Amino acid sequence: MRAVVADTSPINYLVLIGEIGILHDLWRRILIPKEVFRELTDSGSPPAVREWATTHPEWLEVRDVAEVGTALLTLDAGEASAIALAESEPDVLLLIDDAAGRREAARRKIPNTGTLGILRAAAEQNLLDLPSVLDRLLATNFRVSRQLVAELVAEDSRRRQAR
Repeated sequence: MRAVVADTSPINYLVLIGEIGILHDLWRRILIPKEVFRELTDSGSPPAVREWATTHPEWLEVRDVAEVGTALLTLDAGEASAIALAESEPDVLLLIDDAAGRREAARRKIPNTGTLGILRAAAEQNLLDLPSVLDRLLATNFRVSRQLVAELVAEDSRRRQAR
């Protein structure tokens, strides 16, 4: 079974838009490093995110990361530890939004996707209504080009019409 490791951002936004359950629906179990857990429960996190992380479901597993290499020190601590944890798993998907983190994961040949990819995968499995979820996401501080959102909505519309 494929391991799925998450950085802070995808969990944060999925909690904020009320769609955190799709992680379990898609992959059953999600691994996060302790540093990501610390970020989710930090006093600067949105209250809903802190509350969810503090009482997280059993399908979210918090793991120790043995060592974060010096090559990852240019990244945020959560991103660096998520990449390090992903590298310790034989068959893994990394959930990460940060562009620099995604580039580093790709350089290390770690398959990865972000919040939009998660929502797209859930829509493909008819787990959510993508246009309305994207509207909720855009109401947060999530940064994305309007063109990309329009392309995702159009793709989703074509997929639904082809059914």
